[in-house]
Amino acid sequence: MSKRLLLSLLPAIALLPHAQAQTYPDHPLRLVVPFATGGTSDILARFVASPLWAAIGQPVVVDNRPGAGSNVGNEIVAKAAPDGYTLLMATPALASNQALYGKLNYDPLNNFSPVTLVAEIPIALVVHPSMPTKTVKELIALAKAQPDKLNFGSSGNGGIGHLVGEMFKSATGIKMTHVPYKGNGPALVDLMSGVLNLTFTDIAGGMPYIKAGKMRPLGITTKRRSAQLPDVPTMNEAGVPGFEASTWFAVFATGGTPRPVINRLNAEIVKSLQTPEMREKLTNLGCDVVGNKPEELTAFFKAEMAKWSKVIRESGAKVE
Repeated sequence: MSKRLLLSLLPAIALLPHAQAQTYPDHPLRLVVPFATGGTSDILARFVASPLWAAIGQPVVVDNRPGAGSNVGNEIVAKAAPDGYTLLMATPALASNQALYGKLNYDPLNNFSPVTLVAEIPIALVVHPSMPTKTVKELIALAKAQPDKLNFGSSGNGGIGHLVGEMFKSATGIKMTHVPYKGNGPALVDLMSGVLNLTFTDIAGGMPYIKAGKMRPLGITTKRRSAQLPDVPTMNEAGVPGFEASTWFAVFATGGTPRPVINRLNAEIVKSLQTPEMREKLTNLGCDVVGNKPEELTAFFKAEMAKWSKVIRESGAKVE
């Protein structure tokens, strides 16, 4: 191709993303969930997909692609065409997997275009009711008096509960033994039976047992107290300054998706999150509804990557 011809085509090439956005969408979208059906990420994806379908006039199909700690589903979206037709319901695993696994077949920062942070679920530090500790400070004192005697369970190596536990150990200088399970449910069962001393569970999974008195919450890991547990202090209030973590859910498109398409997706999803019906659904799940701008999600995601990379590096956490 001659230089003169190439120069003559540049204006038309520059208009291609705009032209794509003008006709977007003209066929169904796919919202990839990198976990199995029935989990919170799957439920939230379906909550997002239904009103988005109604708003854009095209089906939004939820596609569950579990495997390798979310890497299977993440890679599908990372390598899809950057046209806004393949989306990801991401979780903290997208921010932590590079540090956990080392080499990935995708770049978490460059292969995804942020759309919006949908919601966060506070995480509670809970102990077995027989534990003598009534506060976080008392738990820290007990752990320091008995190094490595206390154990904490999680949904598995590298899961959010494991990483929050390691962050707690690092922030307080205590030593505890990590016990990984295949899912949060089995860990909660063993906590209630007294096999475990404590665990970090999201409100969605732990609330029924907390209400039943089968586990005692000592602290909430988010910046603000949970509406579901208003009497439980934040970790910061409880004496662990700057301690902040959550289970979060965000929509990403493939990296390089035209900005007008991102803007359309953001506007429609955020609009649906602001409806009373959606807020009620998410609140009942234990979620704090967000719905922010792509730039805000970008900043949040970079901070999450930095935070979990530090925790993983300092703790030596790894996936086996």
